[in-house]
Amino acid sequence: MADSSKKMQIVFASAECAPFVKTGGLGDVAGSLPAALVRAGAEVIVMVPKYATIKDEYKAQMEHFSDFYVSLGWRNEYCGLEKLERDGVTYMFIDNERYFARDYPYGFFDDGERFAFFSKAITESLQHLPAGFECDILHCNDWQTALAPVFLREFYQGLPLYDRVKTVFSIHNVAFQGQFSDTVLEDILGVAHIPAAASQLRCDACSINYMLGALRYADAITTVSPTYANEIQTPEFGEGLDGVLRERSYALQGILNGIDVAGFDPATDKRIAANYTVDDRSGKAVCKAKLQEELGLEVRDDRPLMVMVTRLTRQKGMDLVMYALDRILAGGVQVAVLGTGDRDYEDGLRYFQDKYPGTMAARIEFDPALSQRMYAAADMFLMPSKFEPCGLSQIIAMRYGTLPIVRETGGLKDTVIPYNEFTGEGTGFSFSNFNGDEMGDAVFRAARLFWDNRDAWSQLVTQAMSQDFSWTRSADKYLDLYFFMHPEIERPAAVVDEPVVVAEETAAVEEPRAEEKPDEAEPVKAIPEVKVEATPEPEPEVKPAAKPAAKKTTTRKTTAKKATATKAATTKTTAAKTTTTRKRTTAAAKKAAEAEVAPEVKAEAAVEAKPAVKAPAKTAAKKSTATAKKSTAAKKTTTTKATTTKAATTKAAAKPAAKVEETPVEAKPAAKTTTRKRSTTTAKKTTTKTAAPKAEAKAEDKPAVKAEPVPKAAEVKSAPKAKAKTEPAKETPVSPAATTVEKAPSKKTSVRKATATRKRR
Repeated sequence: MADSSKKMQIVFASAECAPFVKTGGLGDVAGSLPAALVRAGAEVIVMVPKYATIKDEYKAQMEHFSDFYVSLGWRNEYCGLEKLERDGVTYMFIDNERYFARDYPYGFFDDGERFAFFSKAITESLQHLPAGFECDILHCNDWQTALAPVFLREFYQGLPLYDRVKTVFSIHNVAFQGQFSDTVLEDILGVAHIPAAASQLRCDACSINYMLGALRYADAITTVSPTYANEIQTPEFGEGLDGVLRERSYALQGILNGIDVAGFDPATDKRIAANYTVDDRSGKAVCKAKLQEELGLEVRDDRPLMVMVTRLTRQKGMDLVMYALDRILAGGVQVAVLGTGDRDYEDGLRYFQDKYPGTMAARIEFDPALSQRMYAAADMFLMPSKFEPCGLSQIIAMRYGTLPIVRETGGLKDTVIPYNEFTGEGTGFSFSNFNGDEMGDAVFRAARLFWDNRDAWSQLVTQAMSQDFSWTRSADKYLDLYFFMHPEIERPAAVVDEPVVVAEETAAVEEPRAEEKPDEAEPVKAIPEVKVEATPEPEPEVKPAAKPAAKKTTTRKTTAKKATATKAATTKTTAAKTTTTRKRTTAAAKKAAEAEVAPEVKAEAAVEAKPAVKAPAKTAAKKSTATAKKSTAAKKTTTTKATTTKAATTKAAAKPAAKVEETPVEAKPAAKTTTRKRSTTTAKKTTTKTAAPKAEAKAEDKPAVKAEPVPKAAEVKSAPKAKAKTEPAKETPVSPAATTVEKAPSKKTSVRKATATRKRR
């Protein structure tokens, strides 16, 4: 039984969290996802180390909440919890100056010990949380928190407080795993005496792997994009962990990251030269001119400006950039790069800046404010990564109307829709292989569109800026996972996806007609629009009308869906899947039909219904004639004489059909109608009693489809059987509207009576 009173309570552990400390995408995720989870109805506590680099303004807002000691191997280390609340999220900073009072979060000789302490402190802290907060989900991120699921299982399982805790581990970059000497097993982790733990952490004869421990111990594993979740299960991208990831693929899923859409908003961003929106992008031109001036580039709006904001590493595709940059710059594309990294790439960028002054700018530094101005000013954003778990830069670029050029890998493939020159679809440009020439081709595809077709370019920018990359969507998917792991907790109604239900209801009513139209084309054409008398029985789609005067030109078309008769056609009427639709004619056709109608026509309609050859309009009659001819040729090639009648026949059949709630079939206005030629074969098969009501009653149980205009020879072959199946319906008593004729002893009699009726008119 689900508990409707309890909220989902989540402890989110991360080695960095914006705005307090951030070195990459992990900080952005930890800074945005918890707030989105809170908005969706969960309670979240974020645990982060209290680094010395956190700004004093944030430290001043912290209040000391608790302190205790954490055992780490043979040590007992002090741990303080400093509490800070912001945007509905509670942050708990793990305080230990020996481990965290340093100038930078990572990169020290004792990182293995530092983050083993952090993981142990997280699990120990679950006993020291605010009153009323009982952790349901412990969500750990990357190798720095990977030991928490291991410690939870080995040291805390069985304690009442910990029994309900389910663990989720998120991989943000599988390349960084936390590998250390196996000496830490006893000295630091204290699990050397536990064979299961020691063996599952070990990655080779003398090393252990923190991330490997999380992959084996966590209840669920996520990564930051669906494509990356598939890639890391292969040797090419798995970095040695592909085997265990394949083993636990049932517990692995990819959930795409989002961005802080309020923080990255060109309409309100104070860091850029001019604000703009998707509807009014004049400010973007101002931003471009200002950046060109700032970076020493030629101030020209007729040259595309392409930027990169990145770490200068091979993973980010810098090998391809060095290979193709000469060609790109010589081709007239301006390039600006911001970032730091490998010395060879830094020197290479400086070389191209000297070679192409006014066209190339390199800023070998870390400058968040400049990066923001570059996102806003550029026309294109280059991101040719060798692999990319998710990537946020391309999403931010699209938010600012800068079209990304990416390699189809990981999150880049999931977030950027390549431009289709034929349909105009897309949000950027992409290439498949890690190849410099392919990257250069993609750059010039974008540049040529910029130069040659500004309208298409502008539409592409609009589509990119209109994408939804908010954290709300991602938070819903994480909540799906959390509630799956805790079915006893009732999910808040606020996050139920109601629009899906509406869409399904609509599809159930309307889509069968649209979808079945191509499938039904053959049987529809094989039996030209059959006119049957209305039935008094109700049906789900077509309501029998009680208003004879309303919509008198509405017609019923019956179609045979499956003309594969398995037995003699005369033994079954249900096989002919007749459906009813309305054809609404213009006012002129209506008036003409009403003026020419006479009481005798009802009888005529009943006679006409026997051979199932009623046509509602001149256009339909032509279709019917063509179909009948082909049907006759396919069978016995003999035809009876054609008869013509006025639109009165339309009214006779339309009268009982009156109003129905369906999409109208497109019709051409016509006051007169003609009946098709009947084949001798068909006439012979229509010598049964007239009972159109039952035929229609059977017909109306089937989904409605639209008749197609022109029959094909192959389609006509099924006509005689389909008709024959429809005809036995005439063995039931005649409806009041068709009392004039009760029997049709022979084909000749039926034709003569039809002719006589017309003459009496």
